[in-house]
Amino acid sequence: MPCCVLWGAFFILIMERYSKISDKRKREIVLLRGSGCVYGKCTFCDYHTDKCSSETENFDLNSKVLSRVTGEFGDLEIINSGSVFELDQKTMELIKATCRKKKISTLHFEAHYLYKNKIPALRQEFEDFDLKMKLGLETFDYSFRENTLKKGIKEKDAAIISEYFDEANFLFGIKGQTVQSMEQDIQLGLANFERICINIMCKNSTAIQPDRQVIFEFMSRLYPKYRDNDRIDILIKNTDFGVGD
Repeated sequence: MPCCVLWGAFFILIMERYSKISDKRKREIVLLRGSGCVYGKCTFCDYHTDKCSSETENFDLNSKVLSRVTGEFGDLEIINSGSVFELDQKTMELIKATCRKKKISTLHFEAHYLYKNKIPALRQEFEDFDLKMKLGLETFDYSFRENTLKKGIKEKDAAIISEYFDEANFLFGIKGQTVQSMEQDIQLGLANFERICINIMCKNSTAIQPDRQVIFEFMSRLYPKYRDNDRIDILIKNTDFGVGD
């Protein structure tokens, strides 16, 4: 029996997988399911539990989610609990077909840095679309990123890190971060990526937990300064885009 028959049914019942983002850059967003994050070592993340080893069951779920896409904004963001390269090929073909049918011109995918060398081929495969690749970077602070968050991104140079990516996710609200370090991340992010998304750490099942003081400092000193920046999305809750559980 595929491992996701019961576990997948549980997620289908409680997890929203389609939404519309109406602020700043308007787009539709879908949360698809793949085979699972191949890295799986980030100390702060438990999203990798949304996975299934059966390509047939994944495609069945993903096709239902993609059927809700309307093309209203001509812009679609595709996320899964891992990287785009962990989606099955039938789902990838359906993404292309859906975008063509709905006249979607801009497409966003996410990938871990370890997949960077596969991105040029993916861009070629999706050459009919304006493809935006998003990196889960979390912070430019190398020591914090690798020693605390265990991201597995050994590169330190911001320009090299951003070479294959157009957008990046950052994670704020953890002990050890400061107003200065978070602002430096924002400034470096804007200098090296087209857009950035700031995620505030939310309580989950990992050992890394939100720090109330760090979050207070962000909300009082940085949020007012950057909340209206059209190049920055800020998620106070991890479901603020309307997908997830």
